[in-house]
Amino acid sequence: MDARTRELLKMFNIDGHIERLDMLSGQDLPFEDEIKMKIVSGSKKEKMQTSFGFFQRSRNAIMGAADAVRRVASKGGFGDDNRRTEALIITRDGMIWTGCANGSLVQWDGNGNRLQDFQYHSVAVQCLCTFGLRIWVGYASGTVQVLDLEGNLHGGWVAHSSPVIKLAVGAGYVFTLANHGGIRGWNVMSPGPLDNILRSELAGKEFLYTRIENLKILTGTWNVAQGKASQDSLVSWLGSAAGDAGIVVVGLQEVEMGAGVLAMSAAKETVGLEGSSVGQWWLDMIGKTLDEGSTFERVGSRQLAGLLIAMWVRNSLKAHVGDVDAAAVPCGFGRAIGNKGAVGLRIRVYDRVMCFVNCHFAAHLEAVNRRNADFDHVYRTMTFGRPSNFFGAAAGTVSYLFLSCSIACYLIWLVYRTGLPLLLSIAAGTSSAAQMLRGANVMGANYSPEGIPELSEADMVIFLGDFNYRLDGISYDEARDFVSQRCFDWLKEKDQLRTEMGAGNVFQGMREAVIRFPPTYKFEKHQPGLAGYDSGEKKRIPAWCDRVLYRDSRSAHVSECSLDCPVVSLISQYDACMDVTDSDHKPVRCIFSIDIAKVDESVRRQEFGDIMKSNEEIRCIIDELCKIPETIVSTNNIILQNQDTTILRITNKCGENYALFEIICEGQSIIDEDGQASDHHPRGSYGFPQWLEVTPAAGIIKPDHTAEVSIHLEDFPTMEVFVDGAPQNSWCEDTRDKEAMLVVKVRASYNTNETKNHRIRVRHCCSSQTAQLGTRPNGSGQIQGNLLRRADYQHLSSSYDMVNHLRNLHSP
Repeated sequence: MDARTRELLKMFNIDGHIERLDMLSGQDLPFEDEIKMKIVSGSKKEKMQTSFGFFQRSRNAIMGAADAVRRVASKGGFGDDNRRTEALIITRDGMIWTGCANGSLVQWDGNGNRLQDFQYHSVAVQCLCTFGLRIWVGYASGTVQVLDLEGNLHGGWVAHSSPVIKLAVGAGYVFTLANHGGIRGWNVMSPGPLDNILRSELAGKEFLYTRIENLKILTGTWNVAQGKASQDSLVSWLGSAAGDAGIVVVGLQEVEMGAGVLAMSAAKETVGLEGSSVGQWWLDMIGKTLDEGSTFERVGSRQLAGLLIAMWVRNSLKAHVGDVDAAAVPCGFGRAIGNKGAVGLRIRVYDRVMCFVNCHFAAHLEAVNRRNADFDHVYRTMTFGRPSNFFGAAAGTVSYLFLSCSIACYLIWLVYRTGLPLLLSIAAGTSSAAQMLRGANVMGANYSPEGIPELSEADMVIFLGDFNYRLDGISYDEARDFVSQRCFDWLKEKDQLRTEMGAGNVFQGMREAVIRFPPTYKFEKHQPGLAGYDSGEKKRIPAWCDRVLYRDSRSAHVSECSLDCPVVSLISQYDACMDVTDSDHKPVRCIFSIDIAKVDESVRRQEFGDIMKSNEEIRCIIDELCKIPETIVSTNNIILQNQDTTILRITNKCGENYALFEIICEGQSIIDEDGQASDHHPRGSYGFPQWLEVTPAAGIIKPDHTAEVSIHLEDFPTMEVFVDGAPQNSWCEDTRDKEAMLVVKVRASYNTNETKNHRIRVRHCCSSQTAQLGTRPNGSGQIQGNLLRRADYQHLSSSYDMVNHLRNLHSP
């Protein structure tokens, strides 16, 4: 490789340093010497060996380029730093919790020491919220989980179909805000003792809020053999059947093929790009057939090399459809190339999840096990999602151009000299980066427990495509005879797919409608009728390669549609368009009539409210959980002087329930020369005055326990100046004696609405004179230091009603 070619293979890493992709060994010949050797040598064998060496180095260079992109992706804008902190909260017990991009939760103490790590989900934490003794976690998958303060998982569920970006507490609920703008409220007591009761009560009224919606879905599959269809063919296939369909899903195979297409597709996938001009032509033509714009709207598509899937939704149904996600799984050449594989779309209809997967499996009669393995790989690994914005515009463009130029430099030579195998190995090298990137940069995927395929979580799954299963144990002539006599039942006994499904080797749990159409493969192009079957040298045996299989919510064929079995489908039409001759395959279509059970949320909310009000057992549990524990405080009046510290004790007298407390500063007053509080200023959200430190300002008190709170006078400069006649220090703090009114708010663990408050007056005496707060009934005596006499000292059990008493102590 010459110096100029080497210069093209520079790569900048994220730190701005140049990385050279010196993939050649010391024994490799320079490019000029290689050309000279080609000219001088007359031996064909020498030419082939020299060419192979050149192309091998080319392969190494391109694979090195892919590796460089992979390294940049893992370190730069493509990758996701799993250690990044996404959310942070402080809980009532003073602990700090952080949520990370890899889904882990970390507990820290107040000094910043890492205490424990917890991992309950593999998707990024988006937000955290705490109330009482619980922590609520919102994830990018839309999942919400509830933990206790020890980190134990109490429950979790899918709250939204998109990332949960905010959590807030109020009115007895924890509200979740999703990325798409949806807001939902969850009872602060859940998970808890109320759940089973409410679930049972609501199940008994299910018939009141259940609605059944009927939907027609048209699915079509066609291996187009790199050709283009006429408008008449598309109308015959789709246009005539889409009349009353609400959703149309089309899967195409072999839209475009060839070594160059596969290599360029792999390069695009590496940097998060997909699609082609040929694929767009098909989308436009099918859209025209379906009257896209006026009647239908295309809501999603996905292309992987020659595989293409697209979905159109009738305009009148768009309000009930959303959350369209895409996926792709290559199965060719080491699970890296898209000549075989699958593309899929996932959609939410009437709040039910449906998945559509377009497949093209391994060819040839004897490759049954490979086809079974292809299905297993697709089913287990297909992961839906929308590409995130991690791909920086510049980084993505540079990487794509780099790979494209590298491949373009050698593509002609590779195809001309070495053919498909070596080129595919190059494409496999570039595509390996794509799998890492697409796996790391998908957001908003639904939560699926570890090890459970996402497809198994859907309410309905439809597989369509060229599965390539053939007729086994029959000759070409025998098959032609049975087809001409339309004896399909006997032919189906020879169908490999039927045999493998019966043995439980593939498409487990899925069904297919009765086949009443001739085998759809293989035909001579533009030859009409059954006489068009392959009559060439190979005489491929006719086969039902092109199929549609499905699985809905039913566990048995007789199940009725309900909230427990929300999607029940019937096949109203399953046939092939035998009059279409644009390909060596016939297009197949299948029309589903689907009943979907959905919840009328307004009616359900009404029923829920009625149950909460009328059920005595529920009312008793709520009253007990929301009952505020009885507490007492050690003092109502505190004087601080000369950096004094006083301990305020709050005692929970309840023997069963935890008490939550929070201390706020309600306001601050100036003490005049007569010792009376005046000039009161509410603090609002400003917190405590600068001269006052309260630690801790919030906490949890166990049953029959006492919490100690430090009330401390902060040290600050005392140099005084006069501003408008009032003495102030260098902090612009008024140096006259001040009094802060603290409020200790006590609440129950599950009560978001009510508190019982205790007011405590804290007086700051700046002067050296003895502090005085109130007088004895006989008017004599003073209190020395920071020990204050409490007029008519009362236990906290009766201090909830001390507001008037405090007013008598000259509070503002």
